[in-house]
Amino acid sequence: MTDVLVIGGGIIGLATAIDLSQRGASVTVVERDICGRGATWAAAGMLAPEAERLEGQLLDFGIRSRNMYPQWIASLMRLSGLDCGYWCCGMIAPVLEESDNLAIASHPKYISREESYKRQSGLGESVLGALWLPEDGQVNNRKLVRALLIAARSLSIKILEGVTVYQIVRDHQQVIHLDTSVGNLQSDRYVLATGAWTRSLLPLPVKPIKGQMLSVFDRDRQLQRVIYAPSCYIVPRQDGKIVIGATVEDKGFEQGLTAAGVAQLLNRAISVYPAIANMPITETWWGFRPHVPNEIPILGTSDYENLVLATGHYRNGILFAPITAKLISDFMIDGIKNSILQ
Repeated sequence: MTDVLVIGGGIIGLATAIDLSQRGASVTVVERDICGRGATWAAAGMLAPEAERLEGQLLDFGIRSRNMYPQWIASLMRLSGLDCGYWCCGMIAPVLEESDNLAIASHPKYISREESYKRQSGLGESVLGALWLPEDGQVNNRKLVRALLIAARSLSIKILEGVTVYQIVRDHQQVIHLDTSVGNLQSDRYVLATGAWTRSLLPLPVKPIKGQMLSVFDRDRQLQRVIYAPSCYIVPRQDGKIVIGATVEDKGFEQGLTAAGVAQLLNRAISVYPAIANMPITETWWGFRPHVPNEIPILGTSDYENLVLATGHYRNGILFAPITAKLISDFMIDGIKNSILQ
């Protein structure tokens, strides 16, 4: 028995488990694969509520979470002793069409082509202007996963990897136990944080959207800003790696890369930052984002009194992790229900 059993060991599950543990709960995480190897591993790690053009309640949610990042990362570094690659490098969101350039020129964060080149040298001729977003940034999602795992273990959170949950066994309004590949697992309360695989356990409107990605190596470290173009994003790491993404494919759990997908990413990236053409490709991969119809995460109550939902973060799981963990813990420990919770 444990106070809380978190189903899903991605960034949302691990962050929530850590927050719950720090508030006194005994927590177990159960993960079908290796923790953090789903959408969390495949991501680019952007913290970009403004570049993503989020709106209304979702924009407020994203900015609040982005503002939590410095303190959240500092806490994880204390617990784990590891660097997470957090970098408030700012973002350039270039405009590539003249009609768009005219429409966005009145935006308070708009900068001209000349100013764009000053912010980041080497931009392509296709860049007509841009939004300069100094508060958007990034974290190295793969370093972050390692830090989360070590932090969780330092708090005595039990982590069960390679365990498949076959069924959430319910009786009326209560979850009784989980039927898993290692037998029944039981807890007082449960958190469902299964991302793109949510529908295998509950009939929620979450579906996988595939994204193909790749990375190149910039030995000169000339790129110092994230470039968030209309058709691709280019994310420089401090070690010289540049992450380029991502396709958006509604093809279920179809695995693998395609020549067309990789070519599309490279062509788009080279058009806005031509130096990429001469950089060596270091890695290619793909992942599955958990999409929901309105792109607002499914957080809070379920049809079962002791099951809480934390899924459907789509493109913003990395960004939304700190605030999701806090709100789920507020709800489960203190009974506080934030407006974005169901």
